[in-house]
Amino acid sequence: MPDTLTATRDHPATLIRNEPMQARSTARLAALLDAAAAVVAEIGYERLTTAMVADGAGASIGTVYRYFPDRIAVLQSLAARNEERVTERVLDVIAAEGYDDWLAALSAAFDVLVEHFRTEPGFASLRLGDVLDLRPAEGSPRNSVMAGAIFDALAARFELPGDDESRYGFEVAIEAVDALVARAFARDPDGDPDRLAAARDAAAAIIGTYLPLPKR
Repeated sequence: MPDTLTATRDHPATLIRNEPMQARSTARLAALLDAAAAVVAEIGYERLTTAMVADGAGASIGTVYRYFPDRIAVLQSLAARNEERVTERVLDVIAAEGYDDWLAALSAAFDVLVEHFRTEPGFASLRLGDVLDLRPAEGSPRNSVMAGAIFDALAARFELPGDDESRYGFEVAIEAVDALVARAFARDPDGDPDRLAAARDAAAAIIGTYLPLPKR
């Protein structure tokens, strides 16, 4: 993954009380986050408790508090992991061969995002944490960080203008997509097709006011 991406966002481990230094601790942390994701997928982020995380992971409540000071820290770390995973997948798609222009690559990236909503436990509810303003203590909201990383990848591959106005328009488009896709999954666990289509069209329309659309 590009160094510029990892340098501008918090790794999940930075959000916990004691950063795991051994493989066993890392696996335990992953199990706790998996348990939290399962709870969020079942009942939503609002009702998550540290006791539920402990129970789901088959761990003691003390183990949870070894890594997380409270339930908000659990959600922050899960949101950070969500961002890391979905951004990595999107960037892999953008880097793949077979796209003639940036709009085709962005459309494929949109499909990856939708699939992430369908398959990543708890993602449709919590997403990147911006839904609860669970941003890092310092820095930009995670949607902005992800949008910047995607924009940089597209700009580098397809030689797009990298001015502030273009970057701003792209961020606005990503925010609109996030809201519309989330609404699509609130209505239908597989994603309401009409709203997903609207999200795709909205992204192209918004970005098209800031960047020249490819000729087809």
